[in-house]
Order: sequence, then structure tokens, then C-alpha cells
Amino acid sequence: MLTETQLHDLLEQMNLEEKIGMVHGDEIFRTKGVKRLNIPPLRMSDGPMGVRREFLGKTWGWHIKGDDMVSYFPSNSALAATWNTEHAYLFGRALGAEARSRNKDVILAPGINIIRSPLCGRNFEYMSEDPYLIKKMAVPLIKGIQENDVAACVKHFAVNNQETDRLKVNVEADERSMEEIYFPGFKAAVQEGKSKTIMAAYNRLRGDYCCESTYLLQEVLRKRWGFEGVIISDWNACHSTEKAARAGLDIEMAVYTDFDKYYFADNLYNMVSSGEIPEEIVDEKVMHILKLMNELNMLDGTRQTGERNTIEHQVYTLKTAEESIVLLKNEKNILPLDARKIKSLAIVGENAIIAHSEGGGSAEIKALYEHTPFTGISMYLGGACEIGYARGYTSDENADRHVRFDLREEAKRIASAYETVIFVGGLNHRHDVEGKDRTEYQLPYEQDELIKELWCINENLVVVNMSGTAVDLKVASECSRALLQTWYNGMEGGRALANILFGDANPSGKLPFTFAKELTDYSSHSIGEFPGVKDVNYTESIYVGYRHFDARDIAPMYAFGYGLSYTEYKYSNIKADVKKDSVIVSCDVENTGNADGREAVQLYIHDKVSEENRPIKELKGFEKIDLKMGESKSVQFTLLRDDFSYFNSTKGRWVMEAGEFDILIGASSDDIRLETTVEIKNI
Repeated sequence: MLTETQLHDLLEQMNLEEKIGMVHGDEIFRTKGVKRLNIPPLRMSDGPMGVRREFLGKTWGWHIKGDDMVSYFPSNSALAATWNTEHAYLFGRALGAEARSRNKDVILAPGINIIRSPLCGRNFEYMSEDPYLIKKMAVPLIKGIQENDVAACVKHFAVNNQETDRLKVNVEADERSMEEIYFPGFKAAVQEGKSKTIMAAYNRLRGDYCCESTYLLQEVLRKRWGFEGVIISDWNACHSTEKAARAGLDIEMAVYTDFDKYYFADNLYNMVSSGEIPEEIVDEKVMHILKLMNELNMLDGTRQTGERNTIEHQVYTLKTAEESIVLLKNEKNILPLDARKIKSLAIVGENAIIAHSEGGGSAEIKALYEHTPFTGISMYLGGACEIGYARGYTSDENADRHVRFDLREEAKRIASAYETVIFVGGLNHRHDVEGKDRTEYQLPYEQDELIKELWCINENLVVVNMSGTAVDLKVASECSRALLQTWYNGMEGGRALANILFGDANPSGKLPFTFAKELTDYSSHSIGEFPGVKDVNYTESIYVGYRHFDARDIAPMYAFGYGLSYTEYKYSNIKADVKKDSVIVSCDVENTGNADGREAVQLYIHDKVSEENRPIKELKGFEKIDLKMGESKSVQFTLLRDDFSYFNSTKGRWVMEAGEFDILIGASSDDIRLETTVEIKNI
């Protein structure tokens, strides 16, 4: 690596034109280097589910080449559903290796915005409604990516919680909600994950575009959190030259191909040349970029190589996909199915056969392969039983009503002729997609009506919902013997589903967000503030997700943290030891059922008396453990001062008030198995 002095020497040798070339896009996904000084361009790629396919560079046309096929990884919502930090690290390590093998310097991932509404089109790219779960999953993911001489780019900073009018909508949110809900993931990404780049969001916050917000980029990111990396705009999120430059944006990227017309291109050059903007401001940006390149070993020829499409990545993807699938219902233990006994199986639903890797907007990739649920199930059974298939519904919105009727009738005929029916439905990337939000909570394409009809014909009905976000599952829950939540689960998603259905893997996924009975049960919809068109007011403050459901005593369809297993777990023996600077909490968990399994043990706290209202419970710890049949393990949590603190809006700072706190341990946010109370005077 070069020394600090050598980096400053490089900067001093550069003329203004060369500096300007480094702070804006010169291609759709890269900046301009300085060839005479051996400074390379900075190459970026979208990547929440894999490295995006190659563009021509100067245009949005696809590069016609055969070497940009990559591993297709599970979505971030799937990753969060594993509640497994080791999987997050492996995800990052694999993603970074594939990015490096495609000669990328920055992978535009992870997305960690709070899931405020189930209708946000990009929820599948995000993780959770809970800031603690987000930060605990994001930090190891970032570390894994950056082991490969590739920078993570955590996005979208900040409060980017809707796609409707995302380029201009203004968010009004109080400081407490920012500090407790919307900031913690980004703060942890910077201070614990050491993310080397951050992407500034499209929207406005309190009147200022995020790319022009001195509050966000300077006061919070640089000064409070100590971020020393590179701040990159989302594509077309920059709206000015001087304001964005002075606010601290380092690189402007955009979607249009007239690269000299970018705000940080000719216009910035002219304003610096005329003295309107000091050249020192540009120098600071260039130094951030040079330091990034130096940390990635781009300047000294010692950079490591990457790898892609490896067996290791495929195995990892399969295991992550298996652990992400959530068992929501299992009446009379219909699951797992016995492959040795089942003689005929009907598979119904469009999502059983279509691939999803090439959809979703910026999440789209060119996958080496993708096993759908149908191929996964048929591969698993290997010809041992008769399999029938009917599409049942179509996502073709222009399809004739007669076509829809015929598809449904075919599905009903097959359901009556086979022992067991597996319906695979849900959403697709026309709904889970960048650039627009869903307008309805219900399943599209009249799937509820089809599920009801299948249920009337064959009660051995297993429903598999595939989506990147919460949907209305009332009908699916009422009209099925078993219900599974799966996700856009990557190249091995179909095989993972088959392994769960037939018991080779025991489901251990837990919901990373609440599934409500009604759309209006969500806080943002109960106050009529989603989506915002010109302004959106976060008047629900900190009461997002399960915090809102608890406060309003609203019973969810399926709670945050919920997920069943093919075995049972007994929780016992909770202990809490208050020490000088921490609280050590432990409990025992025993597998009392008839299968080996994994359980995500969750710890919540409740402040019994507080100067300001606090949530009934807040997630402050989780641990995923393996338990063989009959095995018992002790689980230990360490709680620090920050875990008991909250942002006092009157005092304008974080405080930890002495007093009694309930410690709650359970299998989900509404399934608390153990409880104890501790008195904290000062830690």
C-alpha cells in the first residue's frame, strides 16, 4: 500500500480536469481514472443478489459476452430470515469474491433501509423492520465483502422507504425515530462493519435532498460517526453542483449518458475555475477516493483475485436458502412429506416454474443457473412418484379472461386427481421491484380464489408463498394444511424448498418483519402516510413494525420473529447477573421433539418506567443454536449500556435511566417463554 505522503503526492500531480474526472461517472458504472499517473477508474456494480450483468459502459445496452454469468444469491430479506450472522458473513464473502472476479471495485450492497410498509417495491432488497436485526446481519455481511479487496456500498442513506416519487419525495421524521429506528443500521455499518463507501439516497429529508444534506453527510456521517470513506450518489440522486459539493458528496453517478453534463462534471470544473467553489473541496473528494483505492490495493499491484460460480458458493446458497424458509403452519404435521410413501403429487402455481433472477430492477443478474421449485421437487423425487403440474394463474395482465378460467379449471382437475397438492404462488418482480410500490396487500392474479377452490377439492394442500415482503396470507392460512414462506432464494432456491418439504432440512427461518392481517394494521398505513407523493410524515415515530403492533395491541397474522419447526423446543432456567458494566443473561433451551433442528433464541427488553414512552419490547439479542434430539444448551447474552438506552427527545441525546427492566426471552416477539426483571442503577 502507498503511504499517506505518496497519496498526497499523487493528488498534487493532478490537474483540475483529472480531479473532476474522478468525482463523476464516465460510464454508467465507472468513473474516469488518470492514465498518466496509473490511477485506474473506479468500477461499480449493482449486487444485492449477485453481480449484475455487464453493460456496454457508455450506454445501457447489454454487453454480449458469455463471461458475466454469476451465482444468484438469496435476497436480503431471505438472508435476514435466517437470523444467522454466520450466513451473513459467508454471503458477503461470496458476493465480494464474485465481484472481484468480475473486476469490480465497489459492490452496491447491502440495502439496509427499514421496512416501514409491506408495499415498498424494494423490500426484497432490504432486511427487516427492526434496526437491531439489521445491524447484526449487515455488519458481518460487509466484513465478508471487504475481505476480497472490494468495497461494500451500504444503501440508501437515509429514510428511503418508498419507491413512489423516490426522486423527490420529502420525508419529515423526528430526531428520535432517526436515532432509534432509521440510523442504527448505517451507524453500525460505518463503525463496526467499517464500510468503505455509502450511497446517498434519492429522497429529501426535511427539505434537502440526501445528496445535498449537510446534516446527513457531514454532521451525522462524518462528524458523529467518523466515516472516512467515499460517499456515492444513487444514480440520478444528485440535483445540484455547489450544494452537493459543499455537503460532502464525493462521487456523482447518474443514469443518463451525457457524462460531461453531470453536476460534478463540466459545471463543477467551471465553478472551481471561477473561484465559486474552492478547489480544496474537490481535493478532499479525490483524497477520499485515492484512500479507498489504496485500501483496495488498486494502486500498488498487490490486489487479490476473486472467484465465481464455485461449488462452495452453490453449497452456501443452498444452506442459506434452507435456513431462510419459514414454516408458518403445519396442521396435523402434514410436513415433512414422506417421499417413500407419496405416490402422486400435484404442483400448482406460476411461481413453481418461473425464474426470478433477471427481474427486480437493479437486483437483476445473469445467473449461471436457477433451480425453480418445480425442478427442485422433481429432482428430489427422482421419478419415484407421479408429478402433475398446472399453472393455475398467469401474471400476464393482458391475458384473456377465458385463459384465466382455463388455467384455473386445469388446476382444479389436477388437484382432484393427485394425493397431495403443493401450491407455489405469491409475488414476482413485477411487484417486488425497483421504481414502484405495490398498491395492494392482497396476493395478485386472483390467487386467493384459486387457493380456496383447491382447498375445497383436496385438503392435503400445502401453500408456499414466495415473496420478498409481507403479503395478506389470511386465505392461504385458513385454506391449507401447511403454509411456508419462501423468498427469492437464489440459484438453489428450488432444491432448498424440496429439502424442507421432504424433511432433509428442518425449517428454522424466522420472520424478519410482521405479517399483518390487514394493511391498515401497519403504522404507516394506519396514519395514512404511505406512500407520500410530495411529503411523507413519519408521525408514527419509533412505532414501526412490532413496536406498533404491541403498542396498539393489534394481533398480527404472523409476528416478527415467528417460525415453526419439525421439532419442539423447551426454554427454561433464565438468569440475569447485573455486573459493573454489563448484564449477563442466560437460559437453557432443549430440543424435546423428534428431529434435529436449529432455533433462533430471541431476547427483548422492556423499560418498566421511563421519562418518555418506550416500546413494550425491543429486540436486543438473538442467538441461533443447533440442537440434536434430546440435546440441551445454555445460551448467553451480554447486554451493555447502549442496549438499555433510548434517545430522549427533550434532552436531545441518548440516556440510560436507572430503574427496572424486564428481560424477555422467546421464540418470537409474541411468544415469550421466559421473563425476569433486573434493577439497573448504572452500567
